Amino acid sequence: MSISIGQQAPDFSLFDSDKNKVSLADFRGKNVLLLFFPQAFTGVCTKELCSIRDDISRYNNAHAQALGISVDSVFTLGKFKEEQQYNFPLLSDFNKETSRSYSTIYEDWILDMKGVSKRSAFIIDKDGIVQYAEVLESAGDLPNFEAINAKLAALN
Repeated sequence: MSISIGQQAPDFSLFDSDKNKVSLADFRGKNVLLLFFPQAFTGVCTKELCSIRDDISRYNNAHAQALGISVDSVFTLGKFKEEQQYNFPLLSDFNKETSRSYSTIYEDWILDMKGVSKRSAFIIDKDGIVQYAEVLESAGDLPNFEAINAKLAALN
């Protein structure tokens, strides 16, 4: 079942790249930008997350917490975050439960890989309600950041 605008966002608890457990509920009272991405160290994923890093003040000013989520291990995400100097948490959905609960997973992907997060963007408002949902079928596409930024601005 896909995630719809206006529904309560599925909660999750995942470990970040610093091995801290992070839940969606931790951010109640703040807007959240969830960005699912296929794999660390790939060109499009790096470009996507670097655009968030480089424009973090926009998200801070919108009272929004950016969270990157992939099925990579916490160790891989730690190295990726360190090398790219990301200034927001990267969360490991290694067991693929959160990607499945958000209906954003490739069951079969390239090179016979199974269970990889689809590139997706969700905005969860301060009350935990989904205000924006974009699930991309092509891993080579980027989310519509213009629409994301407009929605975040409208929520404030």
